[in-house]
Amino acid sequence: MTQANASASGTFRIGGDLEVNRLGFGAMRITGKGIWGNPEDPAKAKAVLKALPETGINFIDTADSYGPYVSEDLIREVLHPYKGLVIATKGGLTRHGPDKWAPVGRPEYLRQCVLMSLRRLGVERIDLWQLHRVDEKVPADEQFDVIKQMQKEGLIRHAGLSEVSVEQIEAAQKYFKVVTVQNLYNLGNRQSESVLDYCEAHDIGFIPWFPLAAGELAREGSVLSTIAKQHGASNGQVALAWLLQRSKVMLPIPGTGDAEHLRENVKGASLHLSKEDYEALEHAVR
Repeated sequence: MTQANASASGTFRIGGDLEVNRLGFGAMRITGKGIWGNPEDPAKAKAVLKALPETGINFIDTADSYGPYVSEDLIREVLHPYKGLVIATKGGLTRHGPDKWAPVGRPEYLRQCVLMSLRRLGVERIDLWQLHRVDEKVPADEQFDVIKQMQKEGLIRHAGLSEVSVEQIEAAQKYFKVVTVQNLYNLGNRQSESVLDYCEAHDIGFIPWFPLAAGELAREGSVLSTIAKQHGASNGQVALAWLLQRSKVMLPIPGTGDAEHLRENVKGASLHLSKEDYEALEHAVR
């Protein structure tokens, strides 16, 4: 494989006007254990962020709940001003400890999320703000309406959703143009297949979280490991290559707290699977 660069993944225009390389970076792992507190090795976390531009990654996905706040703070410290970078963030999940997440979708809270993210990231407008979860305890219309209002006010440029169904996307579309959907999806977990198909049909960017997971396919001697060995690649690189070939709207955001692992992931953008390899992986899952 050639020198690793995310530009090999091709590009996608978020909202029709925000062009990014399809292989991005998820900034969850630059925080402490349980996505709580500061990273164990701050210098190592900062080194990952510093390496992003040189790898061609220009799309970074974070959230106010990562840390909480730690990820956004580090991104600003290392990368501000964001020349040529699109920083997407999310709001609507609260934190009560390591690995604990609770949705809060009250309109006033979502507005606070946006205002505080603007301040932490050091921007006047967030290029892409995503509702981290639809709060079932608050009418969905109220959550979508406040997003519409914040867009009108110029606080956010584009808006997206996370962990939603096709029905929820369509409900939100009545209030604002949904430009991205971020759902759990990977080679071993296709529970959002219908959502991905909908996104592809409507040119909505699909951001799979946990993109490198492969479940049973990751075991030694599996179809995945066999194909990886044939390409001189890792299981993760093949899983990423498969995602990129699965759909033109796919925007994988593998995260890591290690710069060397980041560069290894980026090599997946240059890996092309033959039709036979692709179908073998598809068949192994189905």
